[in-house]
Amino acid sequence: MKKINLLLLTALLAFSIIGCADGGKTGTQADDSGTDGASEPLVVAMELAYPPFETRDEAGEPAGVSVDLIKAFGEYAGRQVRIENTAWDGLIPALQTGKADIVISSMTITEERKELIDFSDPYADALLAILANADSGITSIDDLNQAGKTIAVKSGSTGHMYAEKNLTKAEVLAMPDESACVTEVVQGRADGFIYDQLTIYRNWQNNPDTTSAVFIPFQDPEQWGIAVQKGNQELLEQINAFLVQYKENGGYEELTEKYLSEEKKAFEEFGFQWFFDMDE
Repeated sequence: MKKINLLLLTALLAFSIIGCADGGKTGTQADDSGTDGASEPLVVAMELAYPPFETRDEAGEPAGVSVDLIKAFGEYAGRQVRIENTAWDGLIPALQTGKADIVISSMTITEERKELIDFSDPYADALLAILANADSGITSIDDLNQAGKTIAVKSGSTGHMYAEKNLTKAEVLAMPDESACVTEVVQGRADGFIYDQLTIYRNWQNNPDTTSAVFIPFQDPEQWGIAVQKGNQELLEQINAFLVQYKENGGYEELTEKYLSEEKKAFEEFGFQWFFDMDE
């Protein structure tokens, strides 16, 4: 009798295990096939190399203006946000291949980029400026556009695009990142570095003896946008609606106070247009 009961118990236990395994597998398949896109995390690509917009905190976690902004969008959309640190040259390909849903990385909206990806309405304006070597004699953009002058630019940046198009008399030296460009200028191997005004201001402050800053608005403001994969109109419209609400609720003022209060004061002294003071 005990033997029969033992056999029955073993059979029931085996059936139970098989049933649970099948049930778990079926449940997983059902969850995957019926997953609502809104419940999946938003994968956001950015290059964490441009403080205070895209950087890391003391614990090594993504932090900065763009991080706070996109996390606020995640709350608005009811989506978790997963940030992927991505090299600048890999940002657009990340969208094109579906590895990322969104790119926000202080990226300027350009016609060339719009052929590859779609942009939201602008959320910030930026102007280019020059970090010049203190001994270069550069006081204007025209001084830089001369034979024998070397211009450092971050590869693929709008400063790179501007130099290639407008500063044809000088040698353009494309570098992989901002710090390399600054080093070239500080050590005198380049006469100037073209980048946005905030970056130029900060690096001038860090190297006052070896550099000078040329704050001349020699072009129209560049507009930064949040990028999505070409044709993702639903996500794009959601982002645009969020940006309107975010501005109305004073979100940009909060970002400025948290990350850029000293820079805002300096910009006001120089008479520069602030990032978030966009023309209506």
